[in-house]
This record gives sequence, C-alpha cells and structure tokens, in this order.
Amino acid sequence: MPWWLDVVLLLSGVVLWSEGSRHTDDVIGMLEKIFAVTCVMVVLLGGRQIPLELAALAVAAWLPSANCFEEEGRG
Repeated sequence: MPWWLDVVLLLSGVVLWSEGSRHTDDVIGMLEKIFAVTCVMVVLLGGRQIPLELAALAVAAWLPSANCFEEEGRG
C-alpha cells in the first residue's frame, strides 16, 4: 500500500473518531468510531481491499449529523 494512502486512511480514522465523539446520537457516534477503527486496522494490517475501505469511508461521510435530526424535531 502506498504511503500516501496510509496517511489518508489514518487521517480519515482520526477525523471519524473525533466526529463520533462529538455526536449526541450514540448510534451514529458508535458507527463512526467503528469506521475509524476499521481505517486504522487496514493501515496496521496492510490490507489490499481498497475499494471496500473507500466504500466504508464514503458511507461514513454520507451519514447525517445528529444535530440535523434534533432541529427537525424542534421545528
């Protein structure tokens, strides 16, 4: 795996972990933390399934924020 891809996955893991920690919704936060751990494990284990990791990262980025749902409930 190229070094720049390791950096991208590690940075993605850090961003996902911090986003997961800031969510008020426990389920979405836990899911983002799971994706973060997955990104870091891919780097540590040197996996070669890049399309699968990129798909998981895209799903994590696509998830809505918990604040979006809270605002709808108040309106």
